[in-house]
Amino acid sequence: MEDVLDIYHSEYDQQNPWLCFDESCQQLVKETKEKIPAEPREPERYDYQYERNGVANMFMFFEPLQGWRHVEVTQQRTASDYAHQMKYLVDERYPDAQKIRVIQDNLNTHVKASLYKAFEPEEAKRILDKLEFHYTPKHGSWLNMAEIELSVLNRQCLERRIPDMDSLKQEIKAWEENRNEKSNSVDWRFTTADARIKLKKLYPSIQT
Repeated sequence: MEDVLDIYHSEYDQQNPWLCFDESCQQLVKETKEKIPAEPREPERYDYQYERNGVANMFMFFEPLQGWRHVEVTQQRTASDYAHQMKYLVDERYPDAQKIRVIQDNLNTHVKASLYKAFEPEEAKRILDKLEFHYTPKHGSWLNMAEIELSVLNRQCLERRIPDMDSLKQEIKAWEENRNEKSNSVDWRFTTADARIKLKKLYPSIQT
């Protein structure tokens, strides 16, 4: 926990950037009847009947110090999908960085072995040599700012019926561009010192 908090309060370093990474899923729901258009004093209405159309996965990248986020929508969340997200960071987002610090939770695919499952050993090592993983503690996903950004995405964009992958990608792309244009970020104030006081019960007791 302190490891993550210390990174959050570090200064921006272009050669060694840090970002938060998380993932979530979105149920796709198709209408079975036409929506009822909005009228004066009446909002747009949906019929109660609907058809489930699968589930999409969303990978969230969030770099608070730059006010940047990116969401990659995929059909699955396999080890290979995760590995390709890490490759994107190294080769496209931060090609000139020396080391990229990734803050993430302990999901079973969020490990170095995932890259060796997806790529040849030489390629996996090339990517991993530029990555440095930092994990939030068990039951401490609230420490991951990407989770906060996913909550914003859900609240502002996804709390309605979205019928298919293409529609989901379009909606998220528009939301992402708007947030990035405004450089929206998170004002994180919880520090290591706060943790030692407010979360004292999480620390091991010292026998004297």
